[in-house]
Amino acid sequence: MSTPIGRTRTRGVETLSLDATGTRNALSASLVRALASALADCAGDADVRAVVLTHSGNTFSAGADLRDPPEPDALVGLLRQIVELPRPVVARVTGHVRAGGLGLLAACDLAAASATATFAFTEVRIGVAPAVISLPVIPRTDPRALARYYLTGERFDPAEAVRLGLLTAADEDVDAALAPILDGLRRSSPEALAETKRLLTARVLETFDRDAAELTALSARLFASGPAREGMTAFLQKRDAAWVV
Repeated sequence: MSTPIGRTRTRGVETLSLDATGTRNALSASLVRALASALADCAGDADVRAVVLTHSGNTFSAGADLRDPPEPDALVGLLRQIVELPRPVVARVTGHVRAGGLGLLAACDLAAASATATFAFTEVRIGVAPAVISLPVIPRTDPRALARYYLTGERFDPAEAVRLGLLTAADEDVDAALAPILDGLRRSSPEALAETKRLLTARVLETFDRDAAELTALSARLFASGPAREGMTAFLQKRDAAWVV
């Protein structure tokens, strides 16, 4: 039976690859479950020093799978799992990242992208809001810069993603950018890494504790709304939504 998550390991670094290329690695219920399971395995394996989250194909993740979406609680759980994992999680991006995929990116501790990557918070264009993914996104980004892309759904490039705080580094060669990062993690005490990560993620986890229930309810309400039905139908039919002027 095929799995949407590929796994390899090199010198203590476990690479998890989103491999559902037929759906552009959209966050389906099955992909969310498989990624959560793989992350749990990494958390319980003392030989894993760090986790790299990457992808097959030209898209890191297209966001929520509109045909098989995960429950909002499941997505919240996955994002929190990445933030709480007692190993650093590093995103490696060489393609497009949209909507919910940016939640995955923001949940990671470090993130690097190649020059071919593009980014967009497209929720407003299909009649919903970036509700659940705001849990890791808002605490880790510049609020004034973020407002433009949350409100317009515009596409932006890796340099802008670095300025926003979504990326640690951007380079023509993403692996060249990641090499010193992974070398540093391999040279660090696993116990010290875990405690240092706890310091860095405390404010993000406060946001989860305070806002997760409210944002989960908001996401469920918006996805069941009339504007969302129109927006998703328009997206699937490759046409403008009715509100476009």
